Amino acid sequence: MSHAVQPRPPFPPFTEETARQKVRMAENAWNGRDPDKVALAYTPDSRWRNRSEFPVGREQIAAFLKRKWARELEYRLIKELWAFTENRIAVRFAYEWHDEKGQWYRSYGNENWEFSAEGLMQVRHASINDLPIAATERLFHWEHGPRPEDHPGLSELGL
Repeated sequence: MSHAVQPRPPFPPFTEETARQKVRMAENAWNGRDPDKVALAYTPDSRWRNRSEFPVGREQIAAFLKRKWARELEYRLIKELWAFTENRIAVRFAYEWHDEKGQWYRSYGNENWEFSAEGLMQVRHASINDLPIAATERLFHWEHGPRPEDHPGLSELGL
């Protein structure tokens, strides 16, 4: 994996518009489920807290995401801006997935992000809770990849 730093606009300091853009870009990337591509949005020494795991650096982040998407099947994610300041963004999110036995889940959480001047995420703290749901309770119905522009967000779905 490359350690090259390719700037990722929009850059801090964020406005509401650029913070929303950054959130949607992250959502789209994660919905693409390409761990190596997603990892390039983070600094080479990025530090994470994700549940009980603490990956550091792009290689560990990519390895984490490979494991995640190998067990969280048919993953679909929606993120929503919660708050922002100069180089920090807070989001809330929900994603739906099923395990190898076919049990569906909706996972809810919050993330706090801190960005470098190059627009790369250097710190990510995530808190996540999983709720088992029936397949009939699913709300995220789109083909693999980014959420369509006309698909409702979290607030519109009452989440």
